[in-house]
Amino acid sequence: MQAYAQVLLYAIPFFVLLIAAEHVISVFKGVKINRWFDVISSLSSGISNIVKDILGLSIVIISYGYMVDHWAITRIEQSWLVYVLAFLGIDFAGYWTHRFSHEINLFWNRHIIHHSSEEFNLSCALRQSVSEIFALFTILYLPLALLGVPQVVIATIAPLHLFAQFWYHTRLINKMGWLEHIIVTPSHHRVHHAINPEYMDKNYGQIFIFWDKWFGTFQEEKKEIPPVYGVTRAVKTWNPWLINFKHLWLLVLDFFRTKSWYDKIRIWFMPTGWRPEDVKDKYPVTYTKDIYHRTKYETEASLFFKSWSGFQLIMTLVFTLYFFMIIGDLSNTDIFLYGFFIFIQIFSYTSLMDGSWLGPGAESLKIMYIVSVLYPKGFDWFGITSYHYALNIFILLYFGVSFLMSLYFYFYDKPSIISEQNHTANA
Repeated sequence: MQAYAQVLLYAIPFFVLLIAAEHVISVFKGVKINRWFDVISSLSSGISNIVKDILGLSIVIISYGYMVDHWAITRIEQSWLVYVLAFLGIDFAGYWTHRFSHEINLFWNRHIIHHSSEEFNLSCALRQSVSEIFALFTILYLPLALLGVPQVVIATIAPLHLFAQFWYHTRLINKMGWLEHIIVTPSHHRVHHAINPEYMDKNYGQIFIFWDKWFGTFQEEKKEIPPVYGVTRAVKTWNPWLINFKHLWLLVLDFFRTKSWYDKIRIWFMPTGWRPEDVKDKYPVTYTKDIYHRTKYETEASLFFKSWSGFQLIMTLVFTLYFFMIIGDLSNTDIFLYGFFIFIQIFSYTSLMDGSWLGPGAESLKIMYIVSVLYPKGFDWFGITSYHYALNIFILLYFGVSFLMSLYFYFYDKPSIISEQNHTANA
């Protein structure tokens, strides 16, 4: 956990710099790829995900270490070849994990956040799930475990494999010649993120594209079919926490609504989007029917509010980086207390970006939470007075101002939804 946090201390600023560079290049080329609130939502989602990972908020059904210790039929010595084999094995498992997440109702909930942005840019790559509570797909590493690939090799390669999926979330790179036949490129992944009927549920590969070609899920990007991004049942919120559980909430509701016990069981494992017959007519959901004439979700806000939202994101990044910097000095209790604060922080300002009462509501909860956490510590923000007492004063003042500003914006300068998706009821 501490080692991963130290890696993130460098990875997060690096990703932010790349996102900024992409934006500068897009402005220079005259291509609009970013929207202010969308980028804030994407970065906030990424922060939520990495903090959740740091806290270890997942239940491993069966670990790779257990499989390799008990089921290995041979042992492979560490060498450059075993690292290559591990990379290929992780990518093969990643293909199927990705595919199951798209094609099975329950598992779509753990992936919807990644597709929820109606833009396609580097920031949307950071939209990762916090709803993945059970680590179910470790079993797909079974071939590597049977071969006896050491756990330390998997632990080394897995983060590199994940980070290597960042770069191709962009519209600024066209097709890449012969590389299109080997690796996943921006063109391939634009297809994957599109909701065009021709592109849906294609190109599941994470690093190598030949898995899709071998298993029949490959689709080339066509000039005459420009990709349209997002999900067919638009999320209509900037709050990543609401997005993460949007699909699961519908499944839960349908579970209780349907009268068929057979449907109560199979709803979780049917193809994504399937609903019981006695439910879908009585409780219709809305989806985008005409993808080429829809209007993206957007909220109108003053320049003051937009600036404040950007400042909230910056403060959240600072709090997160400080968390990772001192995590080795914190008790397990303090680690969870700090992580939960970041969750409330993100929930608060992203809800306010929707103009929702949940913004000031969560901000009120945050104030009560902070007081209860800091009171036993003499109102010292997790040892920051050891660096400089003025830093602690600034943080305490920030919390007070943040609470007051949430009330001001909600009652006097609240963002308003200026456009909705063009939906047709699913009859």
